[in-house]
Amino acid sequence: VINKSTPQHNTSAAPDQQQQWLSWCARPRSVTNVITLLIIKLNLKISDPVALHLPTIPMMLTPILVAAFCLCPQHANAFSSPPTTTTKASPSSSTARNLFFGDYLPLGIPFVLAKDKWDSSRRSKLKEQILSLASETQRGLKATDAQAEEMDGLFSQLEKFNPTVNPLTNKFSNLNGDWSLDYTTSDSIIGKGGFPRIGPIVQNIDTTTLSAKNSEIIRFGIVDVPRSVSAELSPVNGRLTDVKFKRFMLGPLGFDAPDSARGGLDVTYLDDEVRLTRGDKGNIFVLTRM
Repeated sequence: VINKSTPQHNTSAAPDQQQQWLSWCARPRSVTNVITLLIIKLNLKISDPVALHLPTIPMMLTPILVAAFCLCPQHANAFSSPPTTTTKASPSSSTARNLFFGDYLPLGIPFVLAKDKWDSSRRSKLKEQILSLASETQRGLKATDAQAEEMDGLFSQLEKFNPTVNPLTNKFSNLNGDWSLDYTTSDSIIGKGGFPRIGPIVQNIDTTTLSAKNSEIIRFGIVDVPRSVSAELSPVNGRLTDVKFKRFMLGPLGFDAPDSARGGLDVTYLDDEVRLTRGDKGNIFVLTRM
């Protein structure tokens, strides 16, 4: 005979337990905990009846919920204790609870911030490799086929971590100013097979006037002569612009560019230090802010 006053462990208690958890979940200070437990539930096999009665969410929505709920002003208190229950915890649920409440988890750090930190670290590493290779190859002038292939791979990888949206039209973009060319695959620009370039090759961009100017110093024998070309920009979208060259200068001499002197500029990566650009003829350009 079963004593009716003795609580029994059965599934009929699950609804009450679920209500307790849902009530706990409704408190603002607990939202980070709830999200974390949902993530654990999606990735671990948990036999705890209470945990199994928690609502499930698609894994793809997890980052969105993390970002939204962590904006709560009281999320710093996220690791408050859950409601007590008389359900006996199984070994698997104990593991889940240790992961949930223990020191194993970063205290309240949302996964979106963790990803951003990883992106920043990866971005810095790629920039370091690109600039080192650019220096080693003398702006690409001495690049071997293997080095050119390596640079192309690093260039493509860094483009994926572009932190600036619509650099040409974004009013918060830091595209404007002087940039020094550190590497390019364009033989004519770096003077491969021709007169050497002395000092930096500079490109100035001004999106407020939609203008650009390239400047350099060329050594003709023993004479160094400044050369420049001004251009007009016609943005196609937030990162791609058509370029119409306007006037060439060689020392004190100047002449208008022919109408056929046109090009394109695709800003595929931009931060405070480095800019990556693809030209209309398939060349790549690595520039650093001066």
